[in-house]
Amino acid sequence: MNRRRFVVLDRDGTIIEERNYLSDPDEVKLIPGAATALRDLRRLGFGLIVITNQSGIGRGYFDEIRLGQVHDRMRELLRPAGVWFDGLYVCPHTPDDGCECRKPRVALMHKAARELSFELSESIVVGDKASDIEMGRRVGALTFLVRTGYGEEFAAEGSLSVDHIVDDLEGVARIVGGLGGASGRLFDDH
Repeated sequence: MNRRRFVVLDRDGTIIEERNYLSDPDEVKLIPGAATALRDLRRLGFGLIVITNQSGIGRGYFDEIRLGQVHDRMRELLRPAGVWFDGLYVCPHTPDDGCECRKPRVALMHKAARELSFELSESIVVGDKASDIEMGRRVGALTFLVRTGYGEEFAAEGSLSVDHIVDDLEGVARIVGGLGGASGRLFDDH
């Protein structure tokens, strides 16, 4: 394994605004500051990965073609900031399917690590739900709960075992940058 490190991001409520079963590319809206924060994380030396549960496919609400259009729109909105993703991984199953790829399970984390050759315990997982944080904890990653999306509700509960709670992706970039980025002391005490 090389020393390249990755930030693994949830999609809805973390990068783009939360929409219930988002299937219309015209409804994709970046969370304010997300593009700048992702650009800053890349400049700090991190690769960027998205892992997202999309049970709308399994429920028959939309298909993979429509999901691809949503992702194309998200990429289009991020492109002016110079942001791209090294990988985008989707679980299309419903919670009742019992698959291994649905967060908080870790199959997609392992797949990303194999494909991109990185150490899971040297990654950062960022999301707005307990399932995101639990996935990160299961692989030994550094975890950040953002208060965007559903994050404020989980932060208020106080029941999550999370390394950092921040307002948004800009808060992640500030902390990570203050600790030296991908090659800094960020993982020393983790």
